[in-house]
Amino acid sequence: MKNLIARPEDLTPQTSWLETKWAWTSEEQLIDHRTKGRLCAAVLLPFRDQKPDWDGFLASIHWMQAAADHYGVELVCVLNADTGYIFDLDDAMYGEVLRRFRAEFPSAKFMAGVTARGAEGDASFKPERYRSLLDIVQHYDNCEVMLMTSKGLSALAPERRRDAYYTIAEWLIRPGLVHALEPAFVPWATTFEPWLLWHLAQHPKFVGGKISTLDEPHFLYWAAMCRELNLDFVPHSGDDFGIATAIKLGLPLLIGAAVSGAPLLCAAKDMWLDDDAPQKRFITGTGHFDPRVYKVFEAFQSMIDQVFRLDAKLSASAYKHSTAHLLHQLGIIRAPEAHPACRDLRSSDEGTRMKEALRRPLRMAQHLGTDAERLFARSP
Repeated sequence: MKNLIARPEDLTPQTSWLETKWAWTSEEQLIDHRTKGRLCAAVLLPFRDQKPDWDGFLASIHWMQAAADHYGVELVCVLNADTGYIFDLDDAMYGEVLRRFRAEFPSAKFMAGVTARGAEGDASFKPERYRSLLDIVQHYDNCEVMLMTSKGLSALAPERRRDAYYTIAEWLIRPGLVHALEPAFVPWATTFEPWLLWHLAQHPKFVGGKISTLDEPHFLYWAAMCRELNLDFVPHSGDDFGIATAIKLGLPLLIGAAVSGAPLLCAAKDMWLDDDAPQKRFITGTGHFDPRVYKVFEAFQSMIDQVFRLDAKLSASAYKHSTAHLLHQLGIIRAPEAHPACRDLRSSDEGTRMKEALRRPLRMAQHLGTDAERLFARSP
């Protein structure tokens, strides 16, 4: 039998996950019925007549916050990340999103996505490309910074990538999160080796990281390593195709799907907890979790799989446009438009498809009772 690496001191930059014990830890071994992980929602910036719909932007956040408050879930809005069209926003509009949010929610914590600006012609990676957005974000208190991966950063070998993250961290005055993508999301993406994750998790300015998985269970790898080694670093799932896993593990979700399914996601987080869990809001009276949660998992996942469905290029990037249609169907925003510069668009029948996608979750919300139905279906 092959000996698996179990000590971080034995890791090298070339060690693969499958050479470690953490890659062979099952989801069942990580189940947690006592912790209600936060919900980090990559907020949609809606548009109407090719201009930002600021009323719709704030309305969608209030809609999510109402569900989070009802079920006792910590909601952290993620601004100017993928759903916020980070690659299509100039610095002025990037800053305006933050200003509008803070004016409406003066004490709420938020997370902001930052990436490299102006790096298209660079022959090598330049950490300072992250500075312009960092400076805009860190003007605000009570925020966290998600260092979204970029092509140049992702291309670095493990040791150089660690050093690059450490350099960027020197400019952090707010808590930071790192970000890894599987190549299934963009062809140039690379995941973190266990050696790299271990080193980033040791840095005092990094409080956690987002891992977006599709073909390989890297989120489980991260969760197993961080839990066993008792790391002060929290994995956040960016897997919109496997949302239930993070809830079952008591870990945070950092997803665009929260913008579409916040009421059911918040309900599921509470239903999964045993009655004696300190954050439990609605007890079953049996001492156990609510078994109906499994059908809630299925209901919101069936909807989200439609929102995030892959196109002919095997990309789910058009989910932003689908999200706009879905929120429009729910009566939360006034127009189902995407950013005028966005090239990832759905076809003209998307409104009908999103109406169909809502049938199962709306039925489940009705089954859960009046409160869930009211929170989910804002429109008559």
